Amino acid sequence: MRISDKKTIAILTCIVLSILLPGCTNWKQKYDALYIEHENLKGLRESERSQFSERISADQQTIDELRRQIEEKKKTPAEASGFGEGYDVAFNAAAGTITVTLESKILFDSGKAELKKEASTQLDHIRTVLRDKYPNKQIDVVGHTDTDPINKTKDLWKDNWELSAERALAVTRYLIARGIDEKMIRAVGCGEARPIVSNATDSGKARNRRVEIVVHIR
Repeated sequence: MRISDKKTIAILTCIVLSILLPGCTNWKQKYDALYIEHENLKGLRESERSQFSERISADQQTIDELRRQIEEKKKTPAEASGFGEGYDVAFNAAAGTITVTLESKILFDSGKAELKKEASTQLDHIRTVLRDKYPNKQIDVVGHTDTDPINKTKDLWKDNWELSAERALAVTRYLIARGIDEKMIRAVGCGEARPIVSNATDSGKARNRRVEIVVHIR
């Protein structure tokens, strides 16, 4: 018999003796404890799976209802989503998102990232809709600029990336201060990287200077 075989037999013998001999570790208690823990974890996973399935179903119902309101009842995305007329709202059923777009001139002075006093009217309304109709949904606040370089306020911002990020943060902090869960909202700065129209004209630049509030329904 090889030495390795003898070692294996010795180890197995020790294991059997440790189980059978009195006064050794109570393996049955350990087994029972591990079994109970396993069953608890399995129950927790099943509960989480059920909750996740219910949430997906509820999210899909919301998306389907919005689509029905827009397609069948001919409502605008602003009306169907609950934000109301006067707001620039887009609904993307495939992505499961509602996007509210606010032009920067409504919120900020040129080159600045401090919210105007009059911005509170729009933001308070948006906060109310988010709280009442879309609780516990992930929200992205996304800042955008035009392609003009920072000149007048170059002592404040390194570039358009920084300006857009600070503007997104200003809106995000405002919403958090008024009850939006900080765990469900994040600020993103895109600078000039994602224009929605050409920056060749002043009107185009004005449209590209914006803050988007994106609600992830799904």
